Amino acid sequence: MASTPLLGSRTLDRQTARTLPPGPRLPTLAQTVLFASHRKTFFPRMRERYGDVFTIRLVPSSRVVVVLSRPEHIREVFGSPPSVMHAGEGNTVLEPIMGAHSLLLLDDEDHVRMRRQLMPAFSGQALRGYAGMVHELARAEVETWPVGKPFKLHQRMRNLTLEVILQVVFGVTDSDKLNRLRPLLDKIVSVSPVIMLGGFYPALLRVPPWRTYLTVQQQVDEILYDEIARRRGNLAGRNDVLSRLLAAGNWSDVELRDQLVTLLLAGHETTATALAWAFHELARRPEDLAFGQRAADAGADEELEAIAKEAMRLHPVVYQVGRRLTETADVAGYRLPRGTTIMAAIGLVHRDGEHFPAPEDFRPQRFLDDDPPAPGTWIPFGGGARRCIGAGFSLMEATEILRAALATHNFTTPNPTPEPAKPKNVTLVPARGAEVVVTPR
Repeated sequence: MASTPLLGSRTLDRQTARTLPPGPRLPTLAQTVLFASHRKTFFPRMRERYGDVFTIRLVPSSRVVVVLSRPEHIREVFGSPPSVMHAGEGNTVLEPIMGAHSLLLLDDEDHVRMRRQLMPAFSGQALRGYAGMVHELARAEVETWPVGKPFKLHQRMRNLTLEVILQVVFGVTDSDKLNRLRPLLDKIVSVSPVIMLGGFYPALLRVPPWRTYLTVQQQVDEILYDEIARRRGNLAGRNDVLSRLLAAGNWSDVELRDQLVTLLLAGHETTATALAWAFHELARRPEDLAFGQRAADAGADEELEAIAKEAMRLHPVVYQVGRRLTETADVAGYRLPRGTTIMAAIGLVHRDGEHFPAPEDFRPQRFLDDDPPAPGTWIPFGGGARRCIGAGFSLMEATEILRAALATHNFTTPNPTPEPAKPKNVTLVPARGAEVVVTPR
């Protein structure tokens, strides 16, 4: 489950902007298009031209963004008091979708309180309790894969991670309710940037396609609220995330609903995409595939997790995360004024040869060496007080799915060339869908 990038901030005036790092003079709209559609090439070019710290401007209102690519600078941001580095208020565009109580929208004491209530459901003990359920769902999915014929694995991973959220997070097991929820949630998680505009312009929510999206959301809410009501006081033998939340905290129905939808939107596409990249790389590399299969046979969780970690390093699903300064602060050697958006460029750090030798190569073993990557250089889940609370769940889920698939199947690909990434909302996904061919071992 990856962290959501900052989506909004105040604009700085011309006088304060003089204190900013250098950056392109392109029109704001042009920079926004390059960031939204070509960030994987746009950011490296900006770093090459302007250095490790540079400034870009994005819509709305020529928002000023300072981009960081050095781990020591990013640590300054992640280690700063959350009251100085806000993330939640910049995500208010997501409120019509996730709800006002979403962890991603909260700051300061509200964020601390909500995160504390969520923590028991993501403890190490809790994760071990979920692992068996995830593995069984993964085994059932793998058994449906076509043998000897190319298919797009990314969509299969999206289907599987949605099923994990339905049954392991929401705890829904009734077949009729599952059949009702699957198509509805598929529409919810397919939210587009156009729909997100409703957060900036609430009047849009009264007309299609925004009204249509809200209608689907209301149908999902009815089912979730019914599930919450049924679960209260009836938790015996339940081991899903929702039941653990109910057992551990004093929640209102609305707060629970908002956290469940947040977990759905933050944890569905991100984990599915990371797994699709992992299988794409294994299918291209027989030696790494054999390494993964030996790990699956031996129950070597550390090796399977290393495959997932390297896929997240080489192909960061979320390329950047952001914070907004609530007061003037010193960052990366600059005195930055209040209202500046600070953006940690995960993708630039992960592809830096100073931190990862041969950064373009897929090498899971780099996470198993005696000298593993230095702290702060592998940051797919962000960091500090805002580090993704579902990071452990995501790695557990990836490990169990890799185990189920590699224990029973061989993988090849009809197109062994490296697959390019394309933007999909806030994520970078395989452009060709991570096409593979599987055969029984």
